[in-house]
Amino acid sequence: MDELRRIDLNLLLALHALLTEKHVTRAALRLHKSQPAVSHSLAQLRAHFNDPLLMRKQGKLELTAQGNALLQPLSEALGSLNTLLGTPQFDPLHAQRRFRLSLSDYAARLVLPHLMQYVRKHAPGFDFAISQASRDAMLVQLADGELDLALGIFPDLPKDIRVETLFEEDFVCLADKATVPGKGALSLEEWLSRPHVMLALRPDANDEIERALAAKGLKRRIAVALPHWSAAVELLPGTDLVLTIARRAVGPLRSFRELRQFAPPRQLQLPKMAYQQAWHIRKDSDPALNWMRDVVMNCCRPEEK
Repeated sequence: MDELRRIDLNLLLALHALLTEKHVTRAALRLHKSQPAVSHSLAQLRAHFNDPLLMRKQGKLELTAQGNALLQPLSEALGSLNTLLGTPQFDPLHAQRRFRLSLSDYAARLVLPHLMQYVRKHAPGFDFAISQASRDAMLVQLADGELDLALGIFPDLPKDIRVETLFEEDFVCLADKATVPGKGALSLEEWLSRPHVMLALRPDANDEIERALAAKGLKRRIAVALPHWSAAVELLPGTDLVLTIARRAVGPLRSFRELRQFAPPRQLQLPKMAYQQAWHIRKDSDPALNWMRDVVMNCCRPEEK
């Protein structure tokens, strides 16, 4: 016990955050402390262990051998202490929390109505701040602690981001009936010859459709690129535009009787998309977020509503 008397146990929490995040600002966010306070804790820890613990290499902080050796036993020790001290059982009905979510208007239409209905009844103290961003931006915001949860398609993940598949989605095409053959579909040549609407937050985005085309050495003409799922369908009536879109984004076409829905050309072999919710590994043990993830999962089954 002599070593424990020589160190403030709060410094061990700071040490764990610093070794895990390898970033002073993110460690400060995790600890709900200011950056100068965490920098001061790092200086104390370096003096205690007589080791830098974190060293800057190529613009990033990396663990020293001593820091790397400390991480696992420290995680286990803090986990044991947390179990020993115990935590109150999470009660969503009486909990208060503000969740920061990022999702497209497609996901907002699909998920949020069911989510709000359930939360207002079972967790009325929960508030939500909703934003929209590109995939890359969402991953950065999760890493920086600016988001609790992000919904989207994440084919390339950093090792500190966890994902859970909510559902699999496929593509359908939409166009004005007057511009589609009676058979209700377009050949690959016809599809490529038409001007297209692309849904993306950035006009130069390389989405699943663009990657499938590039793999075959093909390219389509993007006549309109926009980030608004809800508005894209309204661009089609009376034009020769084609929209290739996630099936669940279409919704009922009763308001667009002049449009026809059809399958993309088979030769494209567009893959099914795994639509996911993503969070940072630091939030694995957050009971409120775990509860929220379960609710989001249930809200992503509109066919069961």
